[in-house]
Amino acid sequence: MMDKQQLQEFIAKRVAQELQEGSLVNLGIGLPTLVPNFLPEGREVIFQSENGFIGLGPVPAEDQIDPCISNAGGMPVTIMPGGSFFDSSLSFGIIRGGHVDVTVLGALQVAENGDIASYMIPGKLVPGMGGSMDLLSGAKKVIVAMEHTAKGAQKLLHRCTLPISAVNAVDLIVTEMGVIEVSHEGFVLMEQNPDFSLEEIQAATGAPLIISAELKQIA
Repeated sequence: MMDKQQLQEFIAKRVAQELQEGSLVNLGIGLPTLVPNFLPEGREVIFQSENGFIGLGPVPAEDQIDPCISNAGGMPVTIMPGGSFFDSSLSFGIIRGGHVDVTVLGALQVAENGDIASYMIPGKLVPGMGGSMDLLSGAKKVIVAMEHTAKGAQKLLHRCTLPISAVNAVDLIVTEMGVIEVSHEGFVLMEQNPDFSLEEIQAATGAPLIISAELKQIA
């Protein structure tokens, strides 16, 4: 059984494989910020942080932290050679203008039609939706990177029960259990973590899973 860190790294590593050479990718706060650490060798991907820079690099070692360089969640990050800094208006102009190829973000819930709830649990104090609504509508592809359940509660559902951030927005979901494509027919399990049986994955999912005819194991 993976611990929390291993689980997040497992998900981030699989997400990194989805990113194509030369693409501009926005990373949400939390787990998605680990993705640059696992890019396949030799693949160049340009990462954007919505608080105002392009050229996001791997998470820094503790002795390499620059307190002046942080992502939208306030966590320390690095910037690659050739990276640039700019104000929020330009950053959101890039996002709203449809220039982001992929956004990778977490979610509280995802519905089988691609609806996503990503910012608020009623009765809980939260920082707000941030740029998620802009990214979900502006990015060409939306990848959700998250744990499959929250303390045992299902997060992949027929319909979201939490406030919706965007409708029909999610293209792909990567969890510790598998890789799931959101199709017109519902959730399609494309890849399976061999540590979990199909029965276990379905039991953790609150909507029927369509098993791909080309189902394979996560590499």
